[in-house]
Amino acid sequence: MASRALTPMQLIGTVFVALLATCHAGGIAVYWGQNDGEASLAETCASGNYEFVIIAFLPKFGKGQTPRVDLASHCDPASGGCTGQSKDIRACQRRGVKVLLSIGGGDGSYGLSSPGDARQVAMYLWNNFLGGSSSSRPLGDAVLDGIDFDIELGGAKFWDDLARDLKSLGRSGGRRVVLSAAPQCPFPDEWDGGAISTGLFDAVWVQFYNNPECQFSAGRGAFMDAWRKWESVPAGRLFLGLPASKDAAGTGFVPAGELNSRVLPLIRGSPKYGGVMLWSKYYDDQTGYSSAIKSHV
Repeated sequence: MASRALTPMQLIGTVFVALLATCHAGGIAVYWGQNDGEASLAETCASGNYEFVIIAFLPKFGKGQTPRVDLASHCDPASGGCTGQSKDIRACQRRGVKVLLSIGGGDGSYGLSSPGDARQVAMYLWNNFLGGSSSSRPLGDAVLDGIDFDIELGGAKFWDDLARDLKSLGRSGGRRVVLSAAPQCPFPDEWDGGAISTGLFDAVWVQFYNNPECQFSAGRGAFMDAWRKWESVPAGRLFLGLPASKDAAGTGFVPAGELNSRVLPLIRGSPKYGGVMLWSKYYDDQTGYSSAIKSHV
């Protein structure tokens, strides 16, 4: 059959539907680095599933300590064995994937003792991972896109100073520094709350797991109440943080089909909706979770 040209109204309608479908389109962020059984950084980005890859972790810094990167058995930073990651980082960035370094984590020795301490940590991050220069860059000479705050211990003070200092260094150095944070879903977050309130964070991926009172299993009402509270923060984009398998967290796993049909429809209309964050690449490799949800995110 011969095709018929669309009328002007049909054309407008088609464009409107297309815009509606993309205006809340989200991405997937994934943590990488804590299990050597996961795909390499380059393979992770080559999958095409992720908008952000967060290298985890820098679990030791601040309070006069010598900072230390821990990438499990991927490589040994102490011997310079992680500098080869630069090749993979650049490969990710060529694909349009933003690569961040996560500072903190659930285990470690970190914290800030003063605004001056925050400034020193900011300078260390800038010179060793971002747009500055150092003779001892743990991940090599690739320039990461930004820093993720996964602060879960070490005190709640001065993280706002660190955020301001990092953004300031980026401005003066002519390079944008992306800031993200991974707070727990009870609002406000005990550790990251002060930093997020600065309004400097581009993305906030809220951990809706290991928090039974506000994760989806607590019920739609409790979940949406927490989500709406997080919508109020002065941040760019808001992500739903989830484990990529039952084994990835104590509680909070949502099967992919349930996420697609019951959870995402509740939050995709949020003006700040950014997508889904997954812990972690290792578990995603086991389940294929990101592939199962990508077209719905």
